[in-house]
Amino acid sequence: MRRGLPLLILVAAALAGCSESISRRPDPLAKNVIDDAGLSSLLLAAGDAEQAVNYFETASAEEPERADFRRGLAIAYTRANRYPEAMRVYGELDALGQATPVDHLEQAFVAVRLQRWADAEALEARLPSGLDTARRHLLTAMLADNRQDWDAADSAYARAELLTSQPAKVFNNWGVSKMARGDLEDAEQMFLKALGYDSTLFSAKNNLAIARGLQGKFQLPIVPMTDREKATILNNLGIIAARQDKTQLAKGLFAAAVDAHPQHYEAAASRLASLETSVQN
Repeated sequence: MRRGLPLLILVAAALAGCSESISRRPDPLAKNVIDDAGLSSLLLAAGDAEQAVNYFETASAEEPERADFRRGLAIAYTRANRYPEAMRVYGELDALGQATPVDHLEQAFVAVRLQRWADAEALEARLPSGLDTARRHLLTAMLADNRQDWDAADSAYARAELLTSQPAKVFNNWGVSKMARGDLEDAEQMFLKALGYDSTLFSAKNNLAIARGLQGKFQLPIVPMTDREKATILNNLGIIAARQDKTQLAKGLFAAAVDAHPQHYEAAASRLASLETSVQN
């Protein structure tokens, strides 16, 4: 374990302590050390997403023939939620004949983020049958959801679950699929399964609360959450209660959201003030 420490310190320095060199004019020697040590993937997996973007933008500009740098840039754009730019770079990889099936798979996920469903379907059609991974079947499931082909979606989610040792995100997406069908009780169970594998997955906590709220259950789910997560979830439950014309309940939830956050929770406070005004009028 101690042997790996200098390597991690190098990565941390590249990501944090040397942000000036990464974001403006990277030291070629530092870039080569990172590249030679095979640490580009760690730049993508840890640290600030925009710093990774800056690094790979510079690296790709300096060595445009390097598919690994262009691929790293596409992944970095995706991590930074810069999906149109990620889509463009994946397209460049494809045009240069450097795209792999995994690149097409990741590009399809970006297309889904952009609601470009036809593009995502076309990219999935290019995937080889031998690419039998959890992520490939998760994509298939999401595309089936978009078509409202629920049997195909369930089959793909089940296959994705079998192929991964960390199925939290699979169950979370499957729960969203169940909600889209109106199967709120099944959705609730899916989100609980997701949290059983990863209790830190906020989207599953939030989705669980929403599924419960839509069933008229407005108590916070009994799952670990930070004050910020608690405030956000209470706020979202308040929105559901307000839409169900449960004004007093909504006011209580918004007030609880304000109290839960270590700082002032503006979204809930604003909605609470709006409800107070409407009641007075």
